[in-house]
Amino acid sequence: MLAILKREISNFFTSPIAYLVMGLFLVITGLFLWVFKGPFNIPDSGFADLTPFFELAPWVFVFLIPAITMKSFADERQLGTLEMLLTKPISIYELVTGKFLGGLLLVVCTLIPTLLYVYTLYTLGNPTGNLDMGSIIGSYLGLLFLASGFVAVGVFASSVSTNQITAFILAVVLCFGLLYLPQAVSELSPALSAVEGLGIKAHFDSISRGVLSLADLTYFISLSVLFIVLTATFLKK
Repeated sequence: MLAILKREISNFFTSPIAYLVMGLFLVITGLFLWVFKGPFNIPDSGFADLTPFFELAPWVFVFLIPAITMKSFADERQLGTLEMLLTKPISIYELVTGKFLGGLLLVVCTLIPTLLYVYTLYTLGNPTGNLDMGSIIGSYLGLLFLASGFVAVGVFASSVSTNQITAFILAVVLCFGLLYLPQAVSELSPALSAVEGLGIKAHFDSISRGVLSLADLTYFISLSVLFIVLTATFLKK
């Protein structure tokens, strides 16, 4: 599994994909938070609050993480190297988990530079350091859990397609559906309110408030494990 993880990281950083993804994420969030007028603009709000970033990031991840994962298995099929990987002395679950961890690690590397936003708000606060660090730490944890679910979905989408664009579109649809569809359905009728708990957003919002409950952890771990198992099962067939 470690060999697969190292191979994934090497492939990411020896190609322009990693730098393009990281650059796009920082440019998009930076423009919306500090330049463009609108509900996400922090200086216009008058508060040293990073909530707009954590509201914006899931939307960006819906498109950015599928772009990271679309090559996972679709590219292996196109290059004819998937069969070679499957004959290596590693299990299919180790192969899939290595691909999953590689994508997740790239997302972590993408989030690290955003700590500059935290430092900026820390210095701009009145008084200096007037930040709800508990909420910020919880929101970053929520983003990591959300990213793990999206990466697992993206790897699965890549495993069922031989075309990277198809894998990207399928992953975007699945990620968007898991993030917002249950909430939209729950708003149709009070009788459907329980459906909201099936979506990622409800659990992400819960962790972002600084409440790390067993239910939220179980949800995100189960979501990632489910799609890893589905990917391995599909590859076996």
